Parts: sequence; structure tokens; C-alpha cells
Amino acid sequence: MSTSHVLLGLLAAGNRHGYELKRAHDARLPRAKPLAFGQVYATLGRLARDGLVIATGQEREAGPDRTSYQLTGQGREALDRWLGAVEPPAPYVTSTLFAKVVVALLVADVSAARSYLVAQGRAHTDRLRELTAVKTAPSATLDDVVSADYAIAHLDADLRWLRTTLDRVADWHREVHS
Repeated sequence: MSTSHVLLGLLAAGNRHGYELKRAHDARLPRAKPLAFGQVYATLGRLARDGLVIATGQEREAGPDRTSYQLTGQGREALDRWLGAVEPPAPYVTSTLFAKVVVALLVADVSAARSYLVAQGRAHTDRLRELTAVKTAPSATLDDVVSADYAIAHLDADLRWLRTTLDRVADWHREVHS
């Protein structure tokens, strides 16, 4: 994820200070990893340095001064370029799940590997149920539904792969021991 571009996108809706940007990020991308405040302010500093945002003033509520930022024309152009660029499909499998399954097959006996695959499949199925409940809740927002759909599609793909791998392990075991 490009934190810089997400913050530019959030600023396209209007001026905000770092605390508001962090809250908006976490609300608009509810299934993404929450941003740390330090990450927001460091990114805003780089965006300002590069001329993509400008500070528009400070306000003081019950706490410290809060600097508001505004998207510049150059920032809008950078955001539009990012939004217009097609993301290349990932060339490598970098999932921890994939690595664990491969290592389990390398170092564990077949029954231990099968046990891991079954347990992981159960965990994925449980998470699918949770996400389905999130997106079908009466209070679900469009952000909730879209992010749940994204996570569900990925979990579903993982689950299909786990089942296929479990079948392959069983086939391999039958061939070796027949």
C-alpha cells in the first residue's frame, strides 16, 4: 500500500490535520493495518517537502497544536497518476501461509502437515464467517462491505489452495505407500 497516495486521496476530500487523516484512513480502510501517528506525520512531512501538500494553518483543541494540510495541484496530479496506473500482478508468492505450508511439508511427516492444513482451513473458514457477518450487518457501510469482499476473496482463494494442497498430499501419500 502506498501510504503517501492514500493520504493524498484523503486530502482530496478537504483539508485535514494528521490526527484526522489517521482516523479517516482507519475508518475508510477498516481491514487494512492501522496507520501509526508517527507514520502519518512523517509521510506528511515528505509530501510537504515534495510540494504535494501544503500546511494551511494550525488549530489548537484540548491538546497540542494541529497543523492542517491541503492537497496542491501537483499533489492532485500525483494522485491521478497513481490512480490511473494498473498494478502489476505480484510476481512472487510472499504469503506467510504459503511459506509455512511448504516448510511443514519439508520438515514434518505427512500427518503433521495434513493436521496443519486442516487447522489452517478451519481458521480461514472461521474468518470467512466473521467477515460475512461484518458485511451483512445492518450498520455496515460501503467501506465495510468493499473491504470485507476483498478479504473474503483472498481468504477464499487461500482456502481453495489449502484444500487442493491437502488433496495433493493425500494423493502423494497414497502413491508412495501403495
